[in-house]
Amino acid sequence: MKKVKGPGIFLAQFIGNEAPYNSLDGLCQWATGLGYKGIQIPTSDSWLIDLDKAADSQDYCDELKGTINSYGLEITELSTHLQGQLIAVNPAYDVMFDNFAPLAVKNNPKARAQWAIETVKKAATASRRLGLTTHATFSGALLWHTMYPWPQRPPGLVAAGFEELAKRWLPVLNHFDDNGVDVCYEIHPGEDLHDGISFERFLEATGNHKRVNMLYDPSHFLLQQLDYLIYIDHYHEFIKAFHVKDAEFNPTGKQGVYGGYADWVDRAGRFRSPGDGQIDFKGIFSKLTQYGCDVWAVMEWECCIKSPEQGAREGAPFINSHIIEATQKTFDDFAGGVTDPAKIKKILGLD
Repeated sequence: MKKVKGPGIFLAQFIGNEAPYNSLDGLCQWATGLGYKGIQIPTSDSWLIDLDKAADSQDYCDELKGTINSYGLEITELSTHLQGQLIAVNPAYDVMFDNFAPLAVKNNPKARAQWAIETVKKAATASRRLGLTTHATFSGALLWHTMYPWPQRPPGLVAAGFEELAKRWLPVLNHFDDNGVDVCYEIHPGEDLHDGISFERFLEATGNHKRVNMLYDPSHFLLQQLDYLIYIDHYHEFIKAFHVKDAEFNPTGKQGVYGGYADWVDRAGRFRSPGDGQIDFKGIFSKLTQYGCDVWAVMEWECCIKSPEQGAREGAPFINSHIIEATQKTFDDFAGGVTDPAKIKKILGLD
């Protein structure tokens, strides 16, 4: 068994215009001061990491890594959630997702998708240069608008959607393979990879590509009413990244799983800071440790009530309190001894 690493923190929700949230050094000093040992870095802000430079220059990566290490921190993963999303965008979402695209490819879905593919590839090269073996991203979605099948989906639609999604991702996955890095898709509503069945369909469509893995975030499963503990039993071999994010689901006579038109604080399902929701993190850490999942426990803050500052302060001790020192012994080792075939036969009554 392996010990889950941590605590780590995903920087995406903490970036701001004021110190310490507006510079890499400021964020590193802030994170280590709160007790974090790792940072997951979004790649959409070049002042945090310049992917063009990182993909081209080992010196740049060594300097970046050295800066982060000087604060007693490690990079857990790079994140291309926003860029990965743009690899596959259904036209129904073009206008809204254009907000994540650079000006040069806005209003041009084909150019936007190609830009996203090349950008995520750069993240693979950068990850290798930084000594990383896992990468966090989104799959994008061509089918999500048909998730609740009304009107009924025509036969073959889902298969065609996953075939196209795999076609777009295969060059990226092959590039990650060339760089020795696993792609960890966050299994997330809004993405075509949003549960176990959809992950399996994508895996099959890619020919069971060995770099197809997952980022496990139980908050998204609770809001779907999916058993997030048994999920680990099914997919532990694919879990290579882990977000520690809490959630709660409180259905009423007026709304349930699909109650998404209300504001976040008024929804039946809503995200909370770790420890404030309904997620059984003791069970999760136990299973991840039992299965030897080699992952960083990375706190992600998206609480609808608590401030990010308080969430960040509480996140590191919360994760530390759940990390299990994996035993290297069996509790009854003291009763063991050398295998004695004759004794075994006697116990079984086979003399």
